[in-house]
Amino acid sequence: MRIAIAGIFLLSGVACMAQAPQMQQQHSYAPAQDGGVREVLESIVIPPIPHSPFTATLATEWTRYTPDGASITLVNERRIARDGRGRVYQERWYLVPKDGKVQSTMNWIQIADPKALIRYNCSVEKHRCDLLPYDPGDALAAVSAHRTSGQMPEGRGEIAIEELGERNMAGVDTVGIRETDTINPGVMGNDRPITAVSESWHSKELAINVLSIVTGPTIGKQTFTITELTPSEPDPQLFELPAGYKVNDQRKDPAVSR
Repeated sequence: MRIAIAGIFLLSGVACMAQAPQMQQQHSYAPAQDGGVREVLESIVIPPIPHSPFTATLATEWTRYTPDGASITLVNERRIARDGRGRVYQERWYLVPKDGKVQSTMNWIQIADPKALIRYNCSVEKHRCDLLPYDPGDALAAVSAHRTSGQMPEGRGEIAIEELGERNMAGVDTVGIRETDTINPGVMGNDRPITAVSESWHSKELAINVLSIVTGPTIGKQTFTITELTPSEPDPQLFELPAGYKVNDQRKDPAVSR
């Protein structure tokens, strides 16, 4: 059976088991005649802030473990960028088996404009761009959020935060944090405590995580690594819609053209 998983913000710990954010969804599917599965894999948050442009490659590696101890690892690489105006460009590529014969291909291009409050989801396969409303608040809030060690609300569990120091990665200075979330029995239908660990190395200069590693019993291990980082203005053509693509305006009340 061919496994093809399309490439997309990192939510720490157990949150990534249950949440699906707006722009950064990474859908996966294993097509079959009957049955099948559909999942969401999170990636890093790219806040649409101005005056901090960059271009980079984001490498994803997702390892899941079977009950008999075997592992399944899927990988991809995709280009991401942000310009001086705060616009965010992201490519989505299919996740494919690591060291396998299947080659990854791009299936989506996404462009978000925080000033115009719009985003385009462009299907490479259909040559169509869906125009959607865009609220940058979620991405901005995720970057500014600072969790601390202590009890979760409503007795759901406990959070432990560990500072890991400083490292230079991909040519930029980063600060490391490890967060361990322990979910109490019964919160998610679990009969015993569940522990998930999130490690991130954050660049204050660019307001992004240069390395993120998330592990948990239901998600396995997810690693997101930024490489080939260029902290300068990206090619402006990245933020132009692909030539020949049809635009489908899906906003409820599209603005009147003048």
